[in-house]
Amino acid sequence: MLKLAARMGRAKPSAIMAVAEKAKKLKAEGRDIVSFSIGVPNFLPGEHVYAAVREALDKDSGQYGSNRGADALLDAYLKHLEEAGLTGYTRKNIATGIGAKHVLYNLAEALLDPGDIIAFSVPYWTTYVDIADIVGAQARLLPCPAEQNYKLTPAQLDAALPGTKVFLFNNPSNPTGMVYTKEEIAALADVLAKHPDVWIICDDIYNRMVFDGLGYHNFVNARPELRDRVIHVDSISKTYGMPGWRVGFIAAPEPVAQAMVTMNSNHITNIPEMVTAAAVAALTGPQDVPTQKNAEFQAKRDQVLAVMNAIPGVKCPRPQGAFYVFPDISCAFGKSHNGVAIGNDVDFCNALLQAKGVACVPGSAFGEPKGLRISYTCPTAQLADGLQRFAEFFAELA
Repeated sequence: MLKLAARMGRAKPSAIMAVAEKAKKLKAEGRDIVSFSIGVPNFLPGEHVYAAVREALDKDSGQYGSNRGADALLDAYLKHLEEAGLTGYTRKNIATGIGAKHVLYNLAEALLDPGDIIAFSVPYWTTYVDIADIVGAQARLLPCPAEQNYKLTPAQLDAALPGTKVFLFNNPSNPTGMVYTKEEIAALADVLAKHPDVWIICDDIYNRMVFDGLGYHNFVNARPELRDRVIHVDSISKTYGMPGWRVGFIAAPEPVAQAMVTMNSNHITNIPEMVTAAAVAALTGPQDVPTQKNAEFQAKRDQVLAVMNAIPGVKCPRPQGAFYVFPDISCAFGKSHNGVAIGNDVDFCNALLQAKGVACVPGSAFGEPKGLRISYTCPTAQLADGLQRFAEFFAELA
């Protein structure tokens, strides 16, 4: 009997996309649906990006490009890094990919052998576990519940690192929107410095989406000696409203960057010429659109928090980045809505979608079944409507 490879038995479709598809189906059937499910920024880049693409089309070479990425794109990202306070990198430290997800998968292939341990905090982005499973690595999960503001403590990290090959750190966080302060980053960096045999992947794709004047901080600036082990992952998807353009980056020690170039030579060859032009324009051109959207997202964060904080029993740590809120809704477990029993987060989200037409992703998809993720990037009027329905649902629980 013909069989697929064993790894396909470990591969799972995205839980986030499953919710999004369900909401899309109901909408196609005529239901009035407000989707808080998929994590897309829901805005378009500035006109200068499209102008750059049109110019690139007119000058299309029709040739293969660099496995590492075009020089103009590498230089644009190096400038982007310097603006974030990360200096001292060169083109040899940079590699590109078809979005951050592709970059993370290639990193897993490059760094993890079957049985190796990769550690990361919970709640986590769903793909972290999925990628670990596919490459045969062991995920060491570090629970960070709402009671500790969904943040990893130095003591937790110190206890988890012996025997760990890779530590994966997401800041700002998807799904919680939490951002680590400069002091918190420094404390974690001090722990990492004590464990020299651990690679450190920093998934920082929301680093330009930070609120309240908190700022983005990183391990390399806190402890420069970590540079030889830290791999920064970034993307144009969130900051510039370009998730479908699929451009991701790493800034890493030269052997890691070269490994990614080798992987690209066997996987994708290169990022398309027109996409490269769009990414260069986004990174180097006017920053008014992302700046404006960041301010809008902060205002929407406040709007969502006001509703969450007004619902009795709901616990919701204050996120300071990205565009997510992750309330603990376990106070609803054991109750019912119009006769529909709610025993867990999946029951809650199913009942909320059916009764109120509001789509959220259950927290269990992110390893935290007490919560759910709200992505608040929908239009402002739709956001207010969805939040009102959400509050009404809670008020009708029995």
